[in-house]
Amino acid sequence: MTQFRAQALLGALFFAASLQAQSSFAIENVTLIDGTGRPAMANACVIVSGEKILKAGPCPIAAPAGAGRIDGKGKFLIPGLMDVHIHLKGGRGPFGDQPPDETAGIRRLQGYLYAGVTTVLDVGNNPGFIFKLRDMERSGKIVSTRLLACGGIVTYPGGHGASQYATLVDSWPQAIPIIDAAIARKPDMLKLTYDEHGWGTRPRITLLPIDLMTQVIQHYNENGIRTTAHISSETRALEAIFAGVDTLAHPVIQGPVSDNFVRLMKAKQIPEASTLAIGENYSRLAEHPEYLDQPLYRDTLEPDEIARLQTTESAKQKENRWAWWMKVMTPVAQDNIRKVNAGGGIMALGTDTSEGAAVHRELELITAGGVSPLDAIRIATLNGARFLGRERDLGSIEEGKIADLVLLDANPLDDINNAKRIHMVVKSGSIIDRGKLDLPVNRRGTHSN
Repeated sequence: MTQFRAQALLGALFFAASLQAQSSFAIENVTLIDGTGRPAMANACVIVSGEKILKAGPCPIAAPAGAGRIDGKGKFLIPGLMDVHIHLKGGRGPFGDQPPDETAGIRRLQGYLYAGVTTVLDVGNNPGFIFKLRDMERSGKIVSTRLLACGGIVTYPGGHGASQYATLVDSWPQAIPIIDAAIARKPDMLKLTYDEHGWGTRPRITLLPIDLMTQVIQHYNENGIRTTAHISSETRALEAIFAGVDTLAHPVIQGPVSDNFVRLMKAKQIPEASTLAIGENYSRLAEHPEYLDQPLYRDTLEPDEIARLQTTESAKQKENRWAWWMKVMTPVAQDNIRKVNAGGGIMALGTDTSEGAAVHRELELITAGGVSPLDAIRIATLNGARFLGRERDLGSIEEGKIADLVLLDANPLDDINNAKRIHMVVKSGSIIDRGKLDLPVNRRGTHSN
């Protein structure tokens, strides 16, 4: 990194730190991309007071007395990014079968913040691990992206994702006591799995019966909890929708969606997570492990993890038939996402991974599939809030909403990769000191964003 960039970054960090004690501040003369899909607004002002956005619109706007001021000239302001489908690293220990590793989980949560991701939804994890971290985030004990969590999934015995952390149901009303025990942990959403496999390289498995799925969804909804369903085909997506599910955890990937499905997604307004990065990453790791040398990965992933991925895991994926199947199917999923978005449905950004850098890869894949950068930002912000049922208070830069903001040094509408050019991150009205996060970039003392 050049001396000029180092000095500029240190100056930005010092300025951010000086504003952290302020109860209100104004970002002035910025180009505003508010997350709603409306065109960008030049020379905009955004006033933050406490954790909320007080005003957002053309400059000038009067700021409260004593408010800090940030000159946004030449910069671009977007809402905090969201990932509505993660599985946070650490729930099963460092090697998948060990006691939970809270340090690894916290570092990944801080990696999301560093990458401009201010809200994530974990859709399946060790409940004790993920709910403890959620409570730590909400109480302010850790600096973290906003963490919402499902805990363990619900599925049929032998179904997709059936594990020691899943709630297995096979009859109703006999399942009510174990379902109520899961609800008592106050999950933010229910994750069901509804996929019999039998495609790609996966053999068939048992499938959750529709009538049982309907009962479970209704019970969770009656307890005020939204639901999402893992699906991979149009048929299973339709059945889950008409069973009452609130969202879909993946796009249709087994084949091209029909025109009828696109029209139904517009009519129903069922949010659907994109999750392109997980499938595409298998072959990417096999063919181009050098992608992990990009600054955002080096800044947020531990060096030993990158070394393992570039050697052992890359070699493994070269021999993995699933990696090559998913390479073929990813363009199909990209087309389906483009069709649903263009048809008026609600796509929301999800990665099915555990790293903030993957959110930016997801944005690349979404736009590479034919979605405009403006729509991609809406997919990653306001549509994520709609997926969570939080569009009234999150997801866009509008008066009265929680102030989750990312200030960029370059225009993401020109190139979605400019969303990586992060100048400042704000979560709940507080400016994040990215230089104090427990990440490799800060331990080595050089920033390369």
